Amino acid sequence: MDARMTHGDRSAALRSDEIEQSAQMALSQRLRRKIEDKSAVVAVCGLGYVGLPLVCAIAKGFRVLGFDVDTQKIASLNAGDSYIGHIPSSSIAPLVKSGYFAATNDFRRIREADVILICVPTPLTRHREPDLSYVIATASSIAENARPGQLIVLESTTYPGTTSEVMAPIFLAKGLQSGRDIFLAFSPEREDPGNSHFETVTIPKVVGGDGADALTLATLFYRSFVRQIVPVSTTATAEAIKLTENIFRAVNIALVNELKIIFSKMGIDIWEVIEAAKTKPFGFMPFYPGPGLGGHCIPIDPFYLTWKAREYEIATRLIELAGEINTAMPGYVIARLSEELDSRFSRGLNGARILLVGLAYKKNVDDVRESPSFRLMELLTRRGAAVDYYDPFVPEVPKTREHAEFSQQRAVTFTPESIARFDAALIATDHDCVDYKTLVDHSKLVVDTRNVCSRFGVMSDKVAKA
Repeated sequence: MDARMTHGDRSAALRSDEIEQSAQMALSQRLRRKIEDKSAVVAVCGLGYVGLPLVCAIAKGFRVLGFDVDTQKIASLNAGDSYIGHIPSSSIAPLVKSGYFAATNDFRRIREADVILICVPTPLTRHREPDLSYVIATASSIAENARPGQLIVLESTTYPGTTSEVMAPIFLAKGLQSGRDIFLAFSPEREDPGNSHFETVTIPKVVGGDGADALTLATLFYRSFVRQIVPVSTTATAEAIKLTENIFRAVNIALVNELKIIFSKMGIDIWEVIEAAKTKPFGFMPFYPGPGLGGHCIPIDPFYLTWKAREYEIATRLIELAGEINTAMPGYVIARLSEELDSRFSRGLNGARILLVGLAYKKNVDDVRESPSFRLMELLTRRGAAVDYYDPFVPEVPKTREHAEFSQQRAVTFTPESIARFDAALIATDHDCVDYKTLVDHSKLVVDTRNVCSRFGVMSDKVAKA
């Protein structure tokens, strides 16, 4: 029997391809029209520091379904209440009342959505390897209930290749092929909690699609509420862009942290050096030292690339060295605090009462994710110190995976009397609303890791920088 394809076979194959392309085009065009006339329903999976700002931006034009596994979050949002400090309830309540937004944990309702955005955590394991369990679980729940014609966009930060190598197979296993039945894209979140200069709609949005149709649809969708869209060639490129942004910051922060240690030994103030250096109008960008890295991006994202680079037998020496320097900073801070206690009062940390000022990972927010303050508390406790904290944005320590021993501890009352009871105050977060003059006036010793006392003009021999 002749194994070669006959003319009729070729014609049938061509007709089959044409039918498939026509069906794909019909799905794409139908979704395009829905996005253009704002009749598309949008699902946002993960209602945290990334997902909730997205909801607020999207629900002004589209009907939005918010998905989360946390039933308390769902109840709060459906009551019109926000649980994130920099997002007021006044931004949520009108969306709920108007019917443009509702929250649910019923993933069967994914079928109602035309556009699905995934905004779930991508932490590290204890061995500093990518933990994609949240992405995989969410994608699997979506795939169980998905239908042809949906645009599915991953926004969670991850290593290059995740969308095509992890996401696409999950949907293919359910009979939904990327580019044929569904449209997959990656668009990295760029949220900066507490930054009043930028918000979701004003931060340029990078978009990469798994194929031309996915890129076109994702670009069209984001352009409907974000001012500037930056389309790129592939999903892997978009994934690499987010990692590059945060690795750039991590490496430069490590540099100034190392310079801080060196200059301190020389009797030179690193903050004065940076302030003067940044007057150069070219060739220098200021980064600032601190007690360690915090937040959902910089302490984590570089390790996503170092892990993926091993697949290509490439050593990421600079990135890993920066990680080592930044990870060591809490230990340096505790050593400086111990030195100051010893030189001023001839006592060590064992039995000392320490007030940690600031639990949030950055100023003026209630976000404690990966905060170096937890590591400081851990090291102080290990050295025998009694540790309390004050943070006007975090009245009670929330539950965390890594530091459950501190959960439900409450912030002390900030009064001259309460401050005076401590042997030292350690400033870990430079919130603008803290009364640093009162803190310095009534403390025996203040160790400042953020240079905030100097910035606020609170000068005293009691203050030591670390």
